[in-house]
Amino acid sequence: MGTTTGRRLRADAERSIRAITTAAERLLSGNPAATMEQIAEEAGVSRATIHRRFASREALIEAMEATAWREIDEAIEAAHPATAPPLVALHQATANILRIKSGWRFALARTVPLGAEAGRIRERVMARCEAAFRRAREEGLLRPDADPAWVRRAYLALLTETAHQEPGEAEPDLLAARMLDTLLYGVGRQD
Repeated sequence: MGTTTGRRLRADAERSIRAITTAAERLLSGNPAATMEQIAEEAGVSRATIHRRFASREALIEAMEATAWREIDEAIEAAHPATAPPLVALHQATANILRIKSGWRFALARTVPLGAEAGRIRERVMARCEAAFRRAREEGLLRPDADPAWVRRAYLALLTETAHQEPGEAEPDLLAARMLDTLLYGVGRQD
């Protein structure tokens, strides 16, 4: 994370920001009306610190969204979608994303992010997702007539519903396998 001027923050400032965004996620997930003061208390920082780092509640939420979308982007990259076999890449990316979404329920709840940075990252993620489904179609994992944009939308709907399960209900790898099985084979009888 950097400042708005683009310079790198000191390690203690980075830790402070991470503590604030993590505390904000915890509080706002349970109480969307939580105040900056409540978030500061939960994070173990002073009100002055939270206001120095974030000019407003909206700025804090924008930072949370950007962090969450950045983590998703990195999780997709870690799955090697351009080089790993498509099913392996899809499974790994899905499990990675489910882990992230469980920790950023509030920050990732909006369909359209509040901040411009998160919006740019989200658009990149959507493009990468569609490219992964295009590659899956080209390599025979999907039917030849499957529309990658439609598959992406169906995938995201399944991902959203899967991520809304109670924390700890099932391991992300098991959830990813169930989700991809549903996406690729449906819920009809397999004869």
